[in-house]
Formats: sequence, C-alpha cells, structure tokens
Amino acid sequence: PFREYKHWVHEGGIATPLIAHWPDGIAERGGLRHQPGQLPDIMATCLQLAGAEYPEEVNGEDIYPLEGVDLAPTFANEDNGKHVLYWEHEGNRAVRRGQWKLVNKHPGEWELYDIDEDRTELNDLADARPEVVRDLRGLHGGWAERCQVQPWVDIQERRRARS
Repeated sequence: PFREYKHWVHEGGIATPLIAHWPDGIAERGGLRHQPGQLPDIMATCLQLAGAEYPEEVNGEDIYPLEGVDLAPTFANEDNGKHVLYWEHEGNRAVRRGQWKLVNKHPGEWELYDIDEDRTELNDLADARPEVVRDLRGLHGGWAERCQVQPWVDIQERRRARS
C-alpha cells in the first residue's frame, strides 16, 4: 500500500521487515516489534553481540564513525535509541524523527508526512508545517555533511564532464 518502490526513499522503497532468529538472545518466539531501524544498525548490532570494537582507523587511515545503533534492545521490546533515520539514494533523500518524515524525490521539492497518521504518504504537510520542514532539513544536512554525502546534481555534472 506504500508509495513508490525500491529506488525511492518513500515508504514503498524503504519499509522492509527484519526477521531475527537468536534462541539464546530473543526470549519471545514469533513476536512483532514496531521500532524503526535501518541497515547501519545491523553492523552495530553484530559488533555489540560479538563484543568487538569498531576501529577508528584502518591501515593508518581514519575511517568514518559507526552510524548505526545496537538493535538488541529491540529484541527484548525495549527502546533501541534510534530516534532519527536518514536516507540518500541516487539523489532521493529522507529523514525521519518520531512521527515526522521529510522526503525528497530528486529533483523535486521536500514533502512532509506524519507517518503515525499517514504511513502511505498521501497528505503532504510541508506547507502547513514549515518549522518541521526546516528542522528536519537541518538534521539531514548535518548528517549528509558528516557522512560526506555528495549532492546528486554534483555527481551528475562530474559524470557529464568526464564523458
């Protein structure tokens, strides 16, 4: 029932269930959790469960800090601490904090949805809630800078210049 598909960052492209099987760590069998998580959390979870340290450098080179959170609390139906989620895929961008999800289908405008009330993303609230748009855009911009996400327009221009 969700908008778009696997190329986009609307719910139809990003909403995927996670099935976890860990008899020694998940007491409840067949339980369902509704906490959000995303791919970077898988690595953080594996590191935590293995008792491994995430390195600050590899072969003398600094590497990006770990972005994910440990999902093990989710297995016990506790808060996993994942309060903001970020996406970028081929210029399509999104950020979700709590009930609010700001999404941009490249090269269009930002759209704002109340995911608690409108998970199918049919009612764009960007014009009605400009303060939420501004806050979430700032969060996304900070994440994109921290993770060195390149603007899609720049990537396209560089490809044209090489050809």
